[in-house]
Amino acid sequence: MRVNAACKPRALGAALSALLLGGCPLPTRAPAPSPEAAAPRVEAETPAPHEGAPYDVIADESLLVIRAYRGGALASAGHNHVIASHSLSGTVYVPGDLRRASFEIHVPVAELSVDEVALREREGSADFPPEVPEAARQGTRRNMLGAALLDGERHHDIVLRTLRLEPAAAAAGDAGAAGGMVLARVQTTVRGEVRAITVPVSYRLTDGTVTASGEARLRQSELGLTPFSAMLGALQVQDEMRISFRVCARRVRSVQSELRK
Repeated sequence: MRVNAACKPRALGAALSALLLGGCPLPTRAPAPSPEAAAPRVEAETPAPHEGAPYDVIADESLLVIRAYRGGALASAGHNHVIASHSLSGTVYVPGDLRRASFEIHVPVAELSVDEVALREREGSADFPPEVPEAARQGTRRNMLGAALLDGERHHDIVLRTLRLEPAAAAAGDAGAAGGMVLARVQTTVRGEVRAITVPVSYRLTDGTVTASGEARLRQSELGLTPFSAMLGALQVQDEMRISFRVCARRVRSVQSELRK
């Protein structure tokens, strides 16, 4: 995600001011990350089959938060950003053996928010002061959805699919319980790029509701994205992001069970 710089014309001069006004004009897309930096493509890997009872993701009770950090010699001219989705959708499938659970989750790109005051306040850190100028916020969102990054006009959703679940080292053997932790190998599709990442996930299954949450550090290049960089790298976004998520899903009732009520 792209870090947007605030204007400091006296300190940085007229050239930098022109770059930063209105939330940074859209730059030319930088060269693709080196093969070593990018995660391997996983077209050959097949997502896990959907087995068991379907649980619909509840958008109002789910949240994805991405923290993007400024970098470069002129980092002080920019902001760290909090990108969020309150619009997760999809289905979690829960069989008797929870180690065979699977999911498909969609993140609507056009509905991603940038720097909500409440979310920045929740960080409780000097790295994320609550207030970000509206022009900077809108400029960042415009650039985030632009062709150089998420390309929202052509790619409407980020899609996350299960490849497999593995026991986490700290909770080996617990994946079949009503709650525990697993390592989720996830196929990501971002602007048409198919990659794979591994994320630790804590889960809980109670009363027809499954809740999964976790935190991880993730590089943009692992998703096939090129971090923003300008002025020979003096103004840039760090490749590494910090993400957190909470996904809540409820069991889908069959038509027959509804009629029996």
